[in-house]
Amino acid sequence: MFRRREPVPFAFIAEADRFRSNVTPPPPERSSVSRIAGRWLLGLTIVAGLVGSLVIGMPALRVDSSQPQQSQASQGR
Repeated sequence: MFRRREPVPFAFIAEADRFRSNVTPPPPERSSVSRIAGRWLLGLTIVAGLVGSLVIGMPALRVDSSQPQQSQASQGR
């Protein structure tokens, strides 16, 4: 590694932090109809998957009080 021979003034460093470019970025491209439809379809698929997993999983979470709760360990072999 080599060192700079001339010192860098601190004012230059402070000025570099405040520097702003006058170059503006190009405007964003407009999304096509097919891209927007694809995003909607993806979102709809994700929501449908979450709702479907809730519908399928709810019976497993439900506790029936009509059946007595017995573990397999309490039953004789």
